[in-house]
Amino acid sequence: MGNLSIWKYTGRFMFSSDLLAGKTAIVTGGGTGLGLAMATKFATLGANVVLASRSNEHLGAGATAVKAAVPDAGVLTVVTDVRKPDDVDRMVEAAAEKFGSIDILINNAAGNFICKAEDLSPNGWNSVINIVLNGSFYCSRAVGRHMIAAGHGGSTVSIVATYAWTGSAGTVHSAAAKAGVLAMTQTLAVEWARHKIRVNAVAPGPIESPGAAKQLWASDDAVARITEMVPLKRWGKPEEIADAVTFLVSPQSGYITGDCLTVDGGTWIGRGPFGFMS
Repeated sequence: MGNLSIWKYTGRFMFSSDLLAGKTAIVTGGGTGLGLAMATKFATLGANVVLASRSNEHLGAGATAVKAAVPDAGVLTVVTDVRKPDDVDRMVEAAAEKFGSIDILINNAAGNFICKAEDLSPNGWNSVINIVLNGSFYCSRAVGRHMIAAGHGGSTVSIVATYAWTGSAGTVHSAAAKAGVLAMTQTLAVEWARHKIRVNAVAPGPIESPGAAKQLWASDDAVARITEMVPLKRWGKPEEIADAVTFLVSPQSGYITGDCLTVDGGTWIGRGPFGFMS
C-alpha cells in the first residue's frame, strides 16, 4: 500500500490531508471571517500559517481557533498594518525567520462601506485604496522578493469582488481598489512566471460573514433582496471560499496563473434585464 494518501472530504473539494505539508502561508486579515477560514483550512492540510492583522485581539482569537481545529499546527501572529510597507516587511521577515520559507500569500485584508460617490470624502477614498490596493501591492512585493530570492516559486491569491469588473453603486472606492488588484494580479502573473510564482485572485459573492454583514447588509430586508439575486438562492459559506483558494495555491492548479476564480453562486452573470425569469 506504499504511498497511500489520506483524503479529507468536506462535501466540496477532496484534498490530500498532507497537500500543503511543509508549506508556509501568510494570510492578511487572517484573524477573522474569510481569512480565518482560509488559515484554518491550510492548517488542516499541513501548512504553517502566519496570521497578519492590525488587531491583536483578532489575532489572539484567530490563533486560538486554528489551534482548536489543528492542535499541532504551526501558527505565528504578527500585528501588521498592510498600509505601512515597514510593517509588511517586518511581518515577512518574522515569517521567514520562524518557518524558514514562505510559499503562499493570501491578500485578504480589506475595508469597505457603502457611500455615494458624491458624498465620499478624500479620507474615505484613501482609507479603502490604502488597505486594498496599496496593501495588496506591499504584501505581494515583499513576499515576491522573498520567493524570488529563495528560488522555489510560490503562489499568491488576492481576494477581490465581481464589482471590480461590473461596478456597483455605493462602492466606487472599493470597486476601483479591487479593479486595481485584479490588474496587479494579471501583471505580476506575467512578470513572475519565470520565477515559478503563480498569481491569481478569487472573487466571492455574498458570503455568510458577520463582519461584512454588519458593514454592508444591516437589515433582514437587504439580506432577503440579495439572496433573491443569487441564482443558487443562497449565500456562500467561508469554507467554500477557503476550498476555492486552497485549489488555487495547490499543485492541482499548477497551470493556472493570472486568472480570477468567481465564487458567487452565479450572481454576476444573472444581472441582465431578464434576470426575473430565474
